[in-house]
Amino acid sequence: MFLNYESKDIRNVAIVGHASKGKTTLTEAMLYVTGATERMGKVAEGNTVTDYDAEEKKRSLSTSSAVAPVEYKNTKINFLDTPGLFDFAQGAAEGLRGAETAVIVVSARSGLAVGAEKAFKSAGSRNMARIFVATKMDDDRADFYKSFNGMVAKFGTMVCPIVVPVIAGGKVAAYYSMIDDTTYSYNGTNVALTEVEPDDTARFEAIKEVFSEAVAGTDEELMEKYFGGEELTRNDKIKGLRIGIADGSIIPVFALSGLTGEACDLLVDFIAEVCPAPKSEYAISDDEPVELVSDSNGPLAAVCFKTVADPFIGKLSFFKVISGKITASTVPYNANTGKEEKMGKIVTMFGSKQMECAEIPAGDIGAIVKLSGFNTGDTLCSADNVVKLDGVATPNPTYAMAVHAVKKGDEEKIASGLSRLSEEDPSLKFYTNNETHQQIVKGLGEQQLDVTIARLKSKFSVDVNLSVPKVAYRETITMKVSAQGRHKKQSGGHGQFGDVFIEFEPYDCERLEFAERVVGGSVPKNFFPAVEKGLNECMEKGVLAGYPMVGVKATLYDGSYHPVDSSEMSFKMAASIAYKEGIAKAAPIILEPVSTVKVLCNEDAMGDIIGDINKRRGRVLGMTPAGEGMQEILTEIPDAEMTTFSTSMRQITQGRGSFEAEFARYERCPEHISQKIIAESNQN
Repeated sequence: MFLNYESKDIRNVAIVGHASKGKTTLTEAMLYVTGATERMGKVAEGNTVTDYDAEEKKRSLSTSSAVAPVEYKNTKINFLDTPGLFDFAQGAAEGLRGAETAVIVVSARSGLAVGAEKAFKSAGSRNMARIFVATKMDDDRADFYKSFNGMVAKFGTMVCPIVVPVIAGGKVAAYYSMIDDTTYSYNGTNVALTEVEPDDTARFEAIKEVFSEAVAGTDEELMEKYFGGEELTRNDKIKGLRIGIADGSIIPVFALSGLTGEACDLLVDFIAEVCPAPKSEYAISDDEPVELVSDSNGPLAAVCFKTVADPFIGKLSFFKVISGKITASTVPYNANTGKEEKMGKIVTMFGSKQMECAEIPAGDIGAIVKLSGFNTGDTLCSADNVVKLDGVATPNPTYAMAVHAVKKGDEEKIASGLSRLSEEDPSLKFYTNNETHQQIVKGLGEQQLDVTIARLKSKFSVDVNLSVPKVAYRETITMKVSAQGRHKKQSGGHGQFGDVFIEFEPYDCERLEFAERVVGGSVPKNFFPAVEKGLNECMEKGVLAGYPMVGVKATLYDGSYHPVDSSEMSFKMAASIAYKEGIAKAAPIILEPVSTVKVLCNEDAMGDIIGDINKRRGRVLGMTPAGEGMQEILTEIPDAEMTTFSTSMRQITQGRGSFEAEFARYERCPEHISQKIIAESNQN
């Protein structure tokens, strides 16, 4: 059970960065050094606090965000461990929405990676405090100074060393804290003061100078003191760091080892002492912005940043209280749905462990069990003071696959299960394509869909297969023709007779444009609707490959009837015969859907991206600089070529690129593609 802390004594910290750089391992170390756990779990052994899901244990990677709070030196720190794989970017977005500080993990062995760059940019867009952690210092191949120089080259002089390794005898012998002006040696997490002379004293002194100038530059008083030749005290350094980390002029860098726990205590000390407490936020009330101060006595405002939908424990809504407090007696109003919610049990989450609590005050993070209408991005407030907060920056899903039930009759269970899972992960979309009649699941990449299908089986007992979605082709005609449809059938009693002459021509319309110019009553008016209905039914299937027919004008201009044997059914059949004969002669073609695609990519990948677009029969319409070394490419690509585009984009741009696609129009399909489509339809 955790105590209630004032907002000023709470720290919300998201652990973000590239995949496999040690985020969960670092989280484990920080939980251990703060006394929250009795041992450090290992990702490979599947016993960490924050990777508790069965799929995470099986794959040895994080697939969603997780919360682990600790009490440390009169401060409550909520650690939000997030996934690094781009397929699970929703988890990183959730963590950043719940935090004020982003700890960006970088491997000291491999240096700055794309995921760290993206996390830095995302956190910056939210005006968050940012810290770089160069972990894996226990590795013989680790090179802190190479990693640090890479950060400086990318982000400039705002990058400031706080804890650096002391290299003696070619190995990490200790860690030096710029704040304490002290060197610490470690045996695992056990720490001792030491005095070690570094191999490269000149470089060591130079990096201390970098720190002092960065801190002094945050405040005029400190600057005068420093350039006046006075030594900055510890309090001076803390003051300067608090200013710099809050306004973004200082990006601290820590060297440590998450695996052994070395120097992790120095990072946690920094988080508790220097990092910002929850701050005020702006919300929208009656279309006007209002500032909400992080005060438990203020009006209620809380945002849901994560949802867990489990068939056994029910729905679990993670939230951060921006203003006011949430208690068991709170009558919450959902600003997004406009409805009051029925309050469930309030809990604090420690990984998968639920701890019931009486209230969650301003600035803190908690969860509510079985709050049915409260979804990711929604705002809880009071009905007499409705405000709406910023939601979660959900990434746009671009990778789609068709879902097929292994067992017939499971389609409804699939729909129910995937709808629940997409409620849990808003970057996952599920829908039925009305044209192809396929169930489609859309996400950020192959691994996300793979995990989704595994969870569908384990949580909802539904087994499915995935396949490339069908393309919603259409057919039309290119010539004007006339055709007769004559239906005659005689069988005891009344027979059947209908005779029509119809002119078919291309026309700018979505489906069928029906007209008539019958003279002399050769076809009675009461049979016109039957002819139109018969043609509309035929338009559902084209004559080439069975795709819906569009852009056709049919004009009934002549025919004949029998006063006894003619009926509506007879004329429907006659219209059908005329359709099949006429459309086949009208030079039918296949149309394919084409989308307008806006591609955002790094400039050095632009040539390869354009080459890939050309291979997909795409057309580049224009290019515009997007700043920060990025280019926006406006292009049109046939939908049939888009299936693997997201995968190629990620490979070519190393994950830096993104794109948005929007349906533009239907275009004539090239002849060689049409022949393949027709051949495939004949096989089926």
